[in-house]
Amino acid sequence: MLSFARQSAAALRLLVVLTVVLGVAYPLVVLGLGRLMPDRADGSMLKVDGTVVGSVLIGQAFSGDEWFLPRPSAAGAGYDPRASGATNLGPNSPVLLSTVEQRIQEVAEREGVDPSQVPPDAVTASGSGLDPHISPAYAALQVPRVANARGLDEATVRNLAVEATTGRELGFLGEPRVNVLRLNASLVNLG
Repeated sequence: MLSFARQSAAALRLLVVLTVVLGVAYPLVVLGLGRLMPDRADGSMLKVDGTVVGSVLIGQAFSGDEWFLPRPSAAGAGYDPRASGATNLGPNSPVLLSTVEQRIQEVAEREGVDPSQVPPDAVTASGSGLDPHISPAYAALQVPRVANARGLDEATVRNLAVEATTGRELGFLGEPRVNVLRLNASLVNLG
């Protein structure tokens, strides 16, 4: 009986110690470290004139000729983080091929270019459906339309797109990309 009581007391002490360490101390340390990087810890929110306009980590829909448009989304009704996911349509799917062909025609017509000039990311959704980036080629394709709609010089808008371009991670991983929310926020900041 004494052995059971000693083991129970030891187990209770271990429970209390681990609860304090893992249930209180560890979360507080992680929270403290997060406070050292508030931009990342709070969802990488982008502010324009002191107002949060969105997260640079999750794509969002824009419409109208005065904005750079993101790539298509397969997440719910469009960029819904609760419905993140791909379409699961394979490369031989007639539905996917028809959708992509339709999108190519729409983008080519909207941007006033030949369908062969439409980059792949303009017509295909990312794996999550929430990608906030477009390729520099897709951004460049949209420059004339955005500049015209805003009454700006194309060179000014093109420079904004170049400034919003992020290179490869570590110089060799991934592809260069443009964050659509940051780019559109820079348009707002122009006036």
